[in-house]
Order: sequence, then structure tokens, then C-alpha cells
Amino acid sequence: MRVIPIAEPMLGEEELNNVIAAVRSGWVSSKGKFIPEFEEKFARYCGGRYGIATSSGTVALHLALAALGIREGDEVIVPTLTFVATANAVTYTGARPIFVDSHPDYWCIDPTKIEAVITPKTKAIIPVHLYGHPCDMEAIMDIAHRHGLYVVEDAAEADGAEFKGKKVGSFGNINCFSFYGNKTITTGEGGMCLTNDSRLAEKMRILRDHGMNPNRKYWHDIIGFNYRMTNMQAAVGVAQVRKLDEFVDKKRQIAQWYANRLKALAEKGLIKLPPQMPWAKCSYWMYSILIQDEFGSTRDEVIALLERNRIETRPLFYPVHLMPPYNEGKSFPVAEELSRKGLSLPSGVKLRERDIELVTEAMSYNRN
Repeated sequence: MRVIPIAEPMLGEEELNNVIAAVRSGWVSSKGKFIPEFEEKFARYCGGRYGIATSSGTVALHLALAALGIREGDEVIVPTLTFVATANAVTYTGARPIFVDSHPDYWCIDPTKIEAVITPKTKAIIPVHLYGHPCDMEAIMDIAHRHGLYVVEDAAEADGAEFKGKKVGSFGNINCFSFYGNKTITTGEGGMCLTNDSRLAEKMRILRDHGMNPNRKYWHDIIGFNYRMTNMQAAVGVAQVRKLDEFVDKKRQIAQWYANRLKALAEKGLIKLPPQMPWAKCSYWMYSILIQDEFGSTRDEVIALLERNRIETRPLFYPVHLMPPYNEGKSFPVAEELSRKGLSLPSGVKLRERDIELVTEAMSYNRN
């Protein structure tokens, strides 16, 4: 019996041919035709004007914050239920991440709790579109406008998701994506910042390239970073972005297969299926459920059960405020409960309906 993986990239001949073309061109590092092509195509897909490709999604976040002038003494509001990179990127600037609890209905940052933590030091909000479900960007943008705050969307997990018919990654001052191997599209490692502001785009390009003056080679007016994507990575990205709608459609099909087969467990209150708000188009980067206390086994016991059946899973993220670098003794009960109960099931675009049947049969054994 083969292992059913939690995620697996879909790479084919187009990606291979592009990489071969990059190698044969001799442009294998941070110059070459595929980088601007990938930036332009991905930005256009998301509804942005400018794309700035980076070496990872984490550095995309740091680059965005640096370009906005976030620095020591500032505060940036982030959800506590996110991958730690969101908070770490704030810390890299010398600023302090200020955590906010999750919304109980759709798991992303709860906008009703944001204003309570705004202080004179607050400079930005980073909403995270968690597991492919959009944040309430209307509420967040309204708060940001009223308080004069920047918005940096962390859309690393949500390529192709939509809020009220508009693609995520098109709302903030700068919007960040990841192309790690388990993301909806991949370049192996890699990321991108999107913006509609030409000034910010130019600043990010300079910061990305060691702070080098674009008109005076090897003259550095500011301290920058080496955050560049390679032409070979971008070659893969150019092929992948053409398939992005296809991948999102497949993930939504997988979600429907799961929903159909887990319906009985959900109706008995043993599990809770992932949210899909009326105003959202979820891209289901990971199909994540909650194992309710009534299930009779803990989330970790379910993980072990599925592992014995050669099915890979992963727990939801630990809330960042519980981790040693950020633990100040505070409690965010919604995020803590979601993390305790949350389980991500296999979600890769290569999955077949029979794979979903095997996963759900293993979960449902003796519980229907």
C-alpha cells in the first residue's frame, strides 16, 4: 500500500523544459528572462501591478515590512494562529508582533479584536489567509484606513482564494506569497511581494539586491538583503502559474469529496468540517478539520491512527504566543482550541477520489 502524502507538487514537462532552457541560457542565478515573466504573470493573475520575486515567502514578508519602514519600537498586529514566519518577519525588523485571537467561524484573525490592541506604536496589520480561507478584508481595510495603518497580506497559503469575488493578495499595501514545495504552486523555495505602488516596488527591488543603486553598479546607498529568486526557480514558476486555476479547482474538488464522505461524522458532532463563509472562495490549501471531544479519540490519536494506515497528516499550527520566543503568559482561547483539535488531511492536487475514500474510511471505522 502506498503512502498517501499530505502534499505533493504537480510538476511536468513544461516545468522541466523551462528549467532546461534556463540552464542552456547560462542565466541560472538572479538574472534571466523567466524572473520578470513570472513576476508579471503572477501579479496579473492576482490583480496586482508589480511583482517582486524573492527567495522565500518568509523573506517576502520581511522585505515588505522593511520597505514600509517598520523598525525597532514599532508594533505590528498579527494573528497568533499562523506559521511562525509571520511573527518572525516582524521581529527581524526590530518591531514587536502583537497577537490577536482567531475568529471562531473562519479561523483567521478576528477583526473585532484588532482595535483593542492598537496603540500609538502600531504601524501595520498582517492578516493571514489561513489554510486557504480569506480573512474579512473589508473589515480589516476599514480599520487600517481609520487608524492610518499599513496592511501586508500574508497570502502564502491562499493562491487563488477570493474575498467577495476579488483575489486575495490584492488588498494590502504589499501582499506576500510563498512558493514552497507544499504550496498550491511551487518554485521549490521562493516567494513574491505584490504591490500597486510603483515607489514601493522600486524600493523592494533595491532592498532585495543588497541595496544596490540601480543606476550605479556596486554602489550601495542603503543596507539591503540578498533576497533574490533564481532564474531556474522562476522558470518553474512560469509553468506553474499557468496551471494555478486548474490546481485551485482540483483542491476544491478534493474538499467536496471530503465533505461528502465526512458528512456523517460532522452531523453526529464528532468532527467539524473546514469553514467556507458566504463571502469567501476558499482555495483549500490544506483540508483541515477539527476533531471534537465527542469523537472518542484525541487529535493526536487520530494522527497516529492514520499514520498506521500510511496516511500522512499534520496538526494545525501551534499558536505563536505559546512558543518560547513569544510567550508572555497571555491566553487566546479560540486559537488554542483550534490548534488542539485541528488536523490537516492529505490535500495535494495529485490525489484521486479513491485516496480520499481510503482516508475517510480509516477515520470513520466503527464511528458511523
